Formats: sequence, structure tokens, C-alpha cells
Amino acid sequence: MNNPRLQALVKQVLLQVFLLSVTLAVIFPILWMVSIAVDPRNIDKPLELTLIPPGASFESFRQVLFEPSPLLCSNPGDVATCMTFGKLLVNSLYVSLGTAFFAVILGASAAYAFSRFRFIGRQAGMLAFIALLMLPATATVTPLYVLLGQVKFASEPLRTTLLGLAIAYTSGTLPFAIWNLKGYFDTVPEELEEAALIDGASVTQAFFRIILPLSLPALAVTVLLGFMTGWTEFVLAWLFLDNPARFTLAMALRSLQGQFTTPWSIFFAMALLMSIPPVLLFFALQRYIVSGLTVGGVKG
Repeated sequence: MNNPRLQALVKQVLLQVFLLSVTLAVIFPILWMVSIAVDPRNIDKPLELTLIPPGASFESFRQVLFEPSPLLCSNPGDVATCMTFGKLLVNSLYVSLGTAFFAVILGASAAYAFSRFRFIGRQAGMLAFIALLMLPATATVTPLYVLLGQVKFASEPLRTTLLGLAIAYTSGTLPFAIWNLKGYFDTVPEELEEAALIDGASVTQAFFRIILPLSLPALAVTVLLGFMTGWTEFVLAWLFLDNPARFTLAMALRSLQGQFTTPWSIFFAMALLMSIPPVLLFFALQRYIVSGLTVGGVKG
């Protein structure tokens, strides 16, 4: 095969076949999830796997969206106190957006201090963040349980509120957020801040008007990871929350798994619906995630 054009064509064909194979391998589990979710046989019977199920319907999605969960009720047996998908969604958004907000605000301010200022304990602080990243998530459960239980919020322990849950998630997200943002801030030329200071801006103004706009890619990653932490985590939620009115979607999904039987169609229908907000957030932040520092540095 001495024809260069033919060799290039063969390479392109092989590359496309490889990429299609990888895409199929990624999409195939999602296809199974959709298949199980629309299979009416799996609502109240043992799991049956059929890629194209007979009599496919959206009954499981209807039940998830419009029927209250009998497993999550303030008063067992009283349907009026049972949680619906809408209430669970609001709680999950409150916790997830709160976690992302705290992670960005606290992480960006701390990372800027570690990046630009020189103070005693700076290196030790960064090493401490690495140590925290190495710890398993369960290592901080007891301290968080005790500390948040000692603080009162609206005459009840902060630990049992959605705000307390968001703070607990933020504590686990902050080490990576600070380390990631600090590394990104280090790449921002200090000359840009010096020019702003010469023009009369304060350090705070330089931070908000120079550093943060140029660091949108890193901030977008922090927002996404913070949101995902609050959206998918349920272990701390089960330990901290005791009122079903404050339960989240992740907790509801976990509650569907029974010891002997599981309504798999409803389980996967809820899992698919739960995946929509993170996907929408990713697409909303995608242009910031893929953008580079150079584009922001020369804009204007």
C-alpha cells in the first residue's frame, strides 16, 4: 500500500470505527437504563432484561413525577405528608446550588490568598489540603456530625437542615476547590493586577475585575463539581437529616432499593430524570470549561 491518499483514508476509517466503538460502549448502559425504565414488567416484578421491551410505556416516569413516594412520609400512612418528585427536586437544588455557591466563594477567596500573598503557614496550609484530599469521606463524618449538631439554626440543630447539609458537603469540596483554583490563579500574570493597581484599583477590585473574569474555566469546574457533590451524595444526608420533608432525590433513589425486591423501572426512571439537571448545567458551563486563559487575557 504505497498510495499516501489510500493510507490516509484507511487511517481515517479505522479511527472512525474506533471512535464509534467507544461511543457505543459508553451509550450502551444508558440504552439499558432507558429500556428497563420503559418496561412495564419491571415495575412490580423481578428484573427482566430486554433491550426492546414489549408493551413499552412511560408509566414508571408518570409514577415518579406525579405520585408521592410511600417510603418518604412524615406520617406513615398519610399520603398528604409523603414527598413528591417536585419537593425532592427543590431540596436537591437547594443543597447542590448552596454547595456550589459556598465552594466558589470560599474557595476563590482562599485560593487567591494562597496564590498572591506570602504569610506564615502558607506551604503547610497547601500540604494540609493535600492531606485532606487523601482522607476518605467517612473520616470527617463524626466531626461534622458533632460540630453541626452544636450550632442552632431556627431553634434546631444546623445538622438537621438543608443548609447544614450544604455546609457539610462544602467542607469536603473546599480542599480540591482551593487547590485547583490556586493553581489556576498562579497562571494569571501578576502584571495585569499591577496595572490595575497603578490605575487606582484596590486589591479587592483587582480580584473581582481581573482575576475572576480570567478564571472562569476554573470557576466553572468548581461550580460543576460542587453541584455534583450535593446532587449525588446521600450517605451524609441519611445520617444528618431526620425529617422526610427535607430529603433529597439521591435519598429517594436509594430508598427504592429494597432488601428483597426493587421496582427497577421506577428506579431507573428516577435515575434518568435525576441526570437531567447536571447535564444541563454542564452544557451551560461548557464554553467556560473549554475556554482558555489567553482568550480572556487579550479580550478588550
